[in-house]
Amino acid sequence: MTQELIDLRNSIMAGRYQEALAIVDDLEWMSKKATLRNIKSYLVRMIAHLIKNKVEQRLTNYWAASIGYSVIEIQDLNLMDNKKSHYIKQDEWDSFLENAFKDAILSASGEVSNGVYKPS
Repeated sequence: MTQELIDLRNSIMAGRYQEALAIVDDLEWMSKKATLRNIKSYLVRMIAHLIKNKVEQRLTNYWAASIGYSVIEIQDLNLMDNKKSHYIKQDEWDSFLENAFKDAILSASGEVSNGVYKPS
């Protein structure tokens, strides 16, 4: 990102505003992508704990705390700085959850019942 900021400064100083706006767009996308990656990470962790809870029919204090913390972090990360918009819109959650669920199955399968389950 440092190089992008240097390029942005140089574009502005040289009066190349279209180029500067393109760099700003790239920086916004990089920021959004990082936020979405963080949301997915918390979502995968939460779903993995829910899978373990369902399969093992038990809920440890750690799993419960992690699930609760993940929900709070997902809500916080998904809310844009303007506090009015969300990174993941209501109609986009299904596909986002589906992708996170696949990763959570991989994660949970290695942990549930000492790894006796395969991801399939």
